[in-house]
Amino acid sequence: MTPESRFRLIPMRPRDPGESGRAASTLELFFDLVFVVAVSIAAVSLHHALTEGHVLDGILNYAIVFFGIWWAWMNFTWFATSFDTDDWLYRVLTIVQMGGVLVLASGIEPAFQDHDFSVLILAYVVMRLALVAQWLRASRSAGSARKATLIYAGGIALVQALWLLSLLLPESAFTVALVVLILAEVAVPIVAERTGSTPWHPHHITERYGLFTLIVLGESLLASANAIIGALHASHDLGPLISIAALTLISTAALWWIYFWPPHHLAIGSLSRSLAYGYGHYFIFAAAGALSAGIEVEIDVLTHHSELRQPWASFAYTIPIAVFVLGIWALAIRPHAGRIVNIVLPAAGVFVFIDPLIPVPFALTTVILAGVVAVLVWRRPLGQDERTH
Repeated sequence: MTPESRFRLIPMRPRDPGESGRAASTLELFFDLVFVVAVSIAAVSLHHALTEGHVLDGILNYAIVFFGIWWAWMNFTWFATSFDTDDWLYRVLTIVQMGGVLVLASGIEPAFQDHDFSVLILAYVVMRLALVAQWLRASRSAGSARKATLIYAGGIALVQALWLLSLLLPESAFTVALVVLILAEVAVPIVAERTGSTPWHPHHITERYGLFTLIVLGESLLASANAIIGALHASHDLGPLISIAALTLISTAALWWIYFWPPHHLAIGSLSRSLAYGYGHYFIFAAAGALSAGIEVEIDVLTHHSELRQPWASFAYTIPIAVFVLGIWALAIRPHAGRIVNIVLPAAGVFVFIDPLIPVPFALTTVILAGVVAVLVWRRPLGQDERTH
């Protein structure tokens, strides 16, 4: 018997990228639950910052915090598509990462209010070191991908040591270190994959990205529900708040429709295309998470609880929508759409962006998105009878 079988461990060999019927596991779905908490707290913190008029500071803090959330989720997802064994050690290390996410979530508020990133960084390092252990384990049976797994393990471990050292820096130097370390994080997969590629399953990866999209869009539905709850407690604002709730539901449904229109698995191919798809989703996910904050800001304006005033408050929801639409068009729709769709989508993104400057209320954004959906119903992705139109 091998040491692996004696301890009831399965050799962590590379998964078959052409494996049929590959789908998200129950552990992956369980893992996603902790990110619901983290995304929600990040969105709430952004909402409070915007409502109090701390626009630039709030956006920068949100971008940094969301990077930690997104990067932890994405690294686990790409590792799982290559080496998921679902044995007891794999599960335990995954649960350790989940605990790190929950602690990270508790550090989001201090990061926004006091620029104190210590709890957030310590939790982040715990998550990343658990993944280092996974990469080291994978290196034992990785075959041709062994060099890549060792670069992942060594690169991630080195960056985590630098994160810990950054806590000792003064605030002015810490800001510079923050940017440098984020760039170092995103550089590790590029170096590793160029040295010895790990296998990824296109359908599995894009399913996982779709599931995370549903999580962040769900935050907007929560904002819609909050509008209804607010309306029930403020009868003089009943009409506008109910309208915001309905329009938010329609807009969120339209974003869901747009996201799932193209064949995402075709965007995962070469290393450059896969990196563009994976990294580009930071902006899509962050925008979808920020949309709920924008809706909450709009509700605060209607109930006279916001320092922001129109039309500037409306940019809090139109910018996230525009980034989401333009991002998914660039990453997944553009290569698989005909001329009409490739004109309508970017134009819609631009018009949504400038909507607050047009003397028409929130409903205009909803009308634009509904029009995009109508076009997508009319025009199919290339390969699905689009070439005949």
